[in-house]
Amino acid sequence: MTTVRSAPAPAAAIRPRVVARTGLYAVLAANAAVVAYFFVQAGFASNALIVLGRLAGLYAALVMAFQLVLVARLPWLDRRIGMDRLTGWHRWTGFALLWTLLAHVVLIAFGYADGAGVGPITEIVDLARTTEGVLRAVVAFVLVLVVGAVSARAARRRLAYETWHFIHLYAYVAVVLAFTHQVATGTTFTSSSAATAYWYAVWAAALGAVLLGRVVLPLRRNQRHRFRVSAVVPESDSVVSIHITGRDLDKLPARAGQFFLWRFLTKDRWWQANPFSLSAAPDGRGLRLTARAAGEGSAALRHLKVGTRVFAEGPYGAFTTLHRTRAESVLIAGGVGVTPIRALLEDLDGHAVVIHRVTAERDAVLHDELRDLAGARGAELHLVTGPPVPDRLAPHALAALVPDIADRDVFLCGPPPMMTAVLRTLDELGVPKRQIHFERFSLAG
Repeated sequence: MTTVRSAPAPAAAIRPRVVARTGLYAVLAANAAVVAYFFVQAGFASNALIVLGRLAGLYAALVMAFQLVLVARLPWLDRRIGMDRLTGWHRWTGFALLWTLLAHVVLIAFGYADGAGVGPITEIVDLARTTEGVLRAVVAFVLVLVVGAVSARAARRRLAYETWHFIHLYAYVAVVLAFTHQVATGTTFTSSSAATAYWYAVWAAALGAVLLGRVVLPLRRNQRHRFRVSAVVPESDSVVSIHITGRDLDKLPARAGQFFLWRFLTKDRWWQANPFSLSAAPDGRGLRLTARAAGEGSAALRHLKVGTRVFAEGPYGAFTTLHRTRAESVLIAGGVGVTPIRALLEDLDGHAVVIHRVTAERDAVLHDELRDLAGARGAELHLVTGPPVPDRLAPHALAALVPDIADRDVFLCGPPPMMTAVLRTLDELGVPKRQIHFERFSLAG
């Protein structure tokens, strides 16, 4: 198999993730300053509660726009930060949005109620009935509360992804309603032509990013590449590999370690999207994913027919050699988490140590391939077997396998409990955080 291998990153180079993260922070800070400037320029109301309520509303609008950018799946950001971190930030900014919106509603209601001599609930009802755009704002606020409630961890665990995602789509309705409310009633929005142009630009950029990343790019790539299933290969009783072919795959910007959201266009699966990593480095001729039958969707993969059309969104993820800081590496895989690790081994230069942690040898997915590839690349391969307790990758055990681990990059992929334990071990061994690369593969937005 021919792959395009990465060159080691210079040790002094600024890390791509730092560049992207700093850029996001700078853009957010600059916009926060612009919002404050236009707010002051518009002048203050006589009631302090109304003043604070309007400011909270403006920052709620800015946070809402920023949230859209975080989950727009823009390739430049995703390759440098990763979908898991971006969606994690999206979740935390969601809490900021809830609090700023709540502050906006409460402060405005009490501020206007104080002037009218009525209660805040009565004032909200009167404003919704008599003032253009306020009813839309109330509906938007309720939708944000519903989306926030179903996104809480306790609720999220009880919902199927498709159900959660369908409810989450109402957030876009809330965005449109919030924007029309701002146009209709926002004093800062209409205070000057510059302020009006600024807010139109903010919302156009945010919604444009979502349209580009989630609609235009996926449709364009699938129209160009025409993905189809070319082979279905059982790897074991519970694991299957799906080979994908298509047109112009050498133009697909996929890298070893990345994943796609795969939709297999059959009558009973077209609506399901599953995040599966590439289990072989892209070679310009085909793609391969390998999955364990962990659920109803993934279990049905072994019954796919050759020639089935595939709609693939991606590639996504920052679990690639783009983030290397050292010439030598350690690749640690748990169970079927070996799939991106196996692909990464093809793409790495320099000496590598591969550690595959499984309960029993029969669970070592793709182990024959991994052994052959390690032999060809001059890498060390360790198959670590046994039950989860005792921890066979505890600090003393991992240090025995890789004595110079603190001087290497570490790429880690596996079940969440195993990854948490290994990350704790790496911290105890003094491995710098900048040398630790991992990604939690899940649908999260």
